[in-house]
Amino acid sequence: MDNITADANVGLKLTCNMTWDHNFIFTFIPVVYSCTFIIGIVGNSLVVAVIYYCLKLKTIANIFVLNLAVSDLTFLLTLPIWAINTATGYHWLFGDFLCKAIAGMVLLNLYTSIFFLTALAIDRYLAIVHPVKSRRCRTVVYARVTCILVWVVAFLLSLPTAVIRRTHFIQHNNVTVCGILDGDLGNVQAALSLMKSVLGFLLPITIILTCYCLIGRSLLKARDIQRNSRSKEDEVLSMLAAAVLSFFLCWTPHQIFNFMNMLVQLTVITNCNVIEIIDTVMPFTICIAFFNSCMNPILYGFVGQNFRRNLLKLLRCSSTAVASHPTLSTKMSTLSYQASESFHLSVHKPSSIPQAT
Repeated sequence: MDNITADANVGLKLTCNMTWDHNFIFTFIPVVYSCTFIIGIVGNSLVVAVIYYCLKLKTIANIFVLNLAVSDLTFLLTLPIWAINTATGYHWLFGDFLCKAIAGMVLLNLYTSIFFLTALAIDRYLAIVHPVKSRRCRTVVYARVTCILVWVVAFLLSLPTAVIRRTHFIQHNNVTVCGILDGDLGNVQAALSLMKSVLGFLLPITIILTCYCLIGRSLLKARDIQRNSRSKEDEVLSMLAAAVLSFFLCWTPHQIFNFMNMLVQLTVITNCNVIEIIDTVMPFTICIAFFNSCMNPILYGFVGQNFRRNLLKLLRCSSTAVASHPTLSTKMSTLSYQASESFHLSVHKPSSIPQAT
């Protein structure tokens, strides 16, 4: 609900009366959010486990990828709330504090994701184009300092949105929404939208593409170097390329409609039909953007042979550890027997609790 005006006595009223049926949105998007949550939590948890237990934090790329996975995991924890909010017709049930916090976490994930991808691209550029000169700055210590800076900067950039966002009652729909009041802070919201487009998309993508162009030119000049000497670098580069492409495809639709929404906030676009199109399509673009949080582990599995190998190694070690631990095996057998015995006993005892139908 973007175009709204304020009345101190009766709450907010819609400037444009939205007439399109959004029932499909209220059903479809919560399902997608639920699938994204499950896939993302499992996938990113496996990424964290593989890097922490198998690959360790010995390389710069692993440190950045680990932080990227942690960023996605942090954001994915908010998806159940977004799913409930959409399923109830955008009726916000979780209070003013969570309205601010959850909105801030969305932007925090956007900024940290693209910043870590940018840091990975710059690291690959330095490693391939300037392998000797960059040895001093390409250290684990510098990588950890960079990660801290990324988290701090991303937090500061997401803070204004979290501060000014709050719950509003819309009289026309008799619903409480979590948003920003256009009448009072339209220009501020437009500025934040522009900042999100420039710092959270255009500038980092430009830096990443520049790094790739310079890396490509350097690799073309070094055709005489044996491919085997660059196989590990090529795999990291391929995984980064896949992650960047995924981010670009998932976030571009939302960035386009975010820009159009900014024009609405600046009253450049005032036609109610156009505003209704933006209002209807925007949830789908957000849904696609959120899906990016579960894509990286899938891409690592397809592109990264080293990741697949270590994942299988981790799973084999886990299963072997459980099978070869006699105490744990004995305890599990005992618990299983006790549980089955309790079940048989409970069958013969009449239940005093009425069964739900």
